[in-house]
Amino acid sequence: MDKISIIVPCFNEEDVVSMFYQETTKQLHRIPDIDYELLFINDGSKDHTASVLKELAEKDSHCFYFTFSRNFGKEAAMFAGLEKATGDYVVIMDADLQHPPRLLPDMYHACKYEGYDCAAGKRVDRTGEGRLRNFLSHSFYKVIQKLTKMDMDDGAGDFRMMSRQMVDAILELKEYNRYMKGLFSFVGFDTKWIEFHNVERAAGQTKWSFTSLFSYAFKGIFSFSATPITFAGVIGTFLIFLSFIISVISVVMHYHTLVVDLILFLSGVQLIFVSILGQYCTSCYFETKKRPIYIIKDTNRKY
Repeated sequence: MDKISIIVPCFNEEDVVSMFYQETTKQLHRIPDIDYELLFINDGSKDHTASVLKELAEKDSHCFYFTFSRNFGKEAAMFAGLEKATGDYVVIMDADLQHPPRLLPDMYHACKYEGYDCAAGKRVDRTGEGRLRNFLSHSFYKVIQKLTKMDMDDGAGDFRMMSRQMVDAILELKEYNRYMKGLFSFVGFDTKWIEFHNVERAAGQTKWSFTSLFSYAFKGIFSFSATPITFAGVIGTFLIFLSFIISVISVVMHYHTLVVDLILFLSGVQLIFVSILGQYCTSCYFETKKRPIYIIKDTNRKY
């Protein structure tokens, strides 16, 4: 009998966790001859998420919760779930029901009987999202695909069922600065894409502000591409020649203010490039410190 592990990162999800549990277990019961476990990763929630998870665990022996000592981020929560999962197949899902549980039987069929290592959900639209956010999301995925040369399509997220072999391959990647979408693409494996329409949150508020989305986007780029450094070098070389030409013109034409403007412009460009280099140096710094990716404060699992 196969076992399916469902990993559910939670951050302030007290309003929706119970609904997620009911809907997901209903869909799991549609799959014949399987066992399952629900792994709720409480990522330092400030509301009553921990209490709700404890109630679910007391009611259903299939439920397990892992409460972090603080908010380590969704990437850390997903990694913790992968480490704690004991199933033959492992699924990552959001607690807000934007990842439709009704796709679980189709995912299992693809992995079990169709020979795929992974069955992943792919959003075909962004209904309900603002135009600006929609535009920025499309633009980001176009940019990151060109920079990294990796398969990270718009609409492809964390929602997927993976074989034990694929999960073990991801767990071999112990890096501290994690970008899971990139790691999925990096390890490869045959993936079947199952399309679905965008679903709005069942309850509660989104935790992704524009600031956090921009930060997440840059994290993905710096984790899987050295192109920004190369780009900085090319622009720097171009500006050296440009500054030489402008300096000659300013001397000949007696445009002294042009020299000052040029100095200010080049200083700004240098600061941008130093910032790019600093991002890579910071990533290396945190990797060498070997800090734990997460710390568990409380759990009901005894093994």
